[in-house]
Amino acid sequence: MTDPASTAPPMDGAALLDEVEAFHRRFNVFPQEAAYVAVVLWDAHAHLLDCFESTPRLAFLSPEPGSGKSRALEIVETLVPNPMAAVDASAAALFRAVSGVDGQRPTILFDEIDTIFGPKAGENEQLRGFINAGHRRNRPMFRCVGDGANQTVQAFHSYTAVAVAGLGSLPDTIRDRSVIIRMRRRARNETVEPYRTRIHEKEGFALRDRLAAWAEQVSERIMGAWPDMPDGITDRPADVWEPLLAIADAVGGQWPQRAREACVTLVTASRANDKGSVGVRLLTDLRDHVMVSIDRLPTVAILDRLNALDDAPWADLQGKPLDNRRLSKMLAEYMTADNEPIASRNIKTAGSVLKGYYTADLWDAWARYCPPPPESPLPPLPGTENTV
Repeated sequence: MTDPASTAPPMDGAALLDEVEAFHRRFNVFPQEAAYVAVVLWDAHAHLLDCFESTPRLAFLSPEPGSGKSRALEIVETLVPNPMAAVDASAAALFRAVSGVDGQRPTILFDEIDTIFGPKAGENEQLRGFINAGHRRNRPMFRCVGDGANQTVQAFHSYTAVAVAGLGSLPDTIRDRSVIIRMRRRARNETVEPYRTRIHEKEGFALRDRLAAWAEQVSERIMGAWPDMPDGITDRPADVWEPLLAIADAVGGQWPQRAREACVTLVTASRANDKGSVGVRLLTDLRDHVMVSIDRLPTVAILDRLNALDDAPWADLQGKPLDNRRLSKMLAEYMTADNEPIASRNIKTAGSVLKGYYTADLWDAWARYCPPPPESPLPPLPGTENTV
């Protein structure tokens, strides 16, 4: 029997994505044009998961409630295949759903993700593992199944599209796998059409069905695509954006250019907001604010400067300022160029000897872990500047 999709006339993918974008714009106010492009491409990619080796997570985040996150997720829900609102679903339920409940792989939608990865995140480590593992194809998670001594190890596949919405931020491992849309409350001059489920849901479903039909037509062409990445987009950001750029290239029109511009815009924004781990933040603050133009500094002076920094965590780490012991422990996690743990050394000052840190010992860690430095010069290599 002939597959109807193979005999149907080719669909205009660019025009279809234009309609999907217009549907979002009726009900969502995103912070920048790049966000509309990314969200539309993500909607389309959910219909083409089997064409890719990885699937980016889509994250609507904001600092305050009432910023349109849930509405954005609600519109996405009408456009993706087999949406599953995982309000309080357990990790075990999600494993089984993705592995083929009713033979259909769901698109997982988490609202209020901050309640899952907030202060009690340790209680949800399995959910974190599910979201992380499902980012890449052929990364099953193994669980024991059965009762008592009659248990067997079973592989559960977790590769599926996931979109989340919540306050604040996400765990580093999930954030790095995500397209981040930082939502904000609408200004008085920003208006949207009131969303009525009974009326507008059907419109979204109609677009969803057309996306599914279009995906059937282009899946073989997209399967082997290797889209060109914009300059500077490598490693994890390239993994995140590869499926979206492949879809943009497949539809043509203005979408390839718009997609690459959106990629650069959103990746740059995520890097600006990403301070990295607390250890990387410490190294970066030492490089950019504390040991500028000097080659060594006593520990007491380092602590004074760190704890005085505005918009830095050092003056209040779990209710206490950073002290000598914690500074030593944190820096010892990183190595010098000679592959020795970074440690304090003697610094001779006028009439005394104090413990402190040398730029030479920190330089290798700065080069390996910190983001690119600002326009101001790096602290000097040893022997090139005055000491303090």
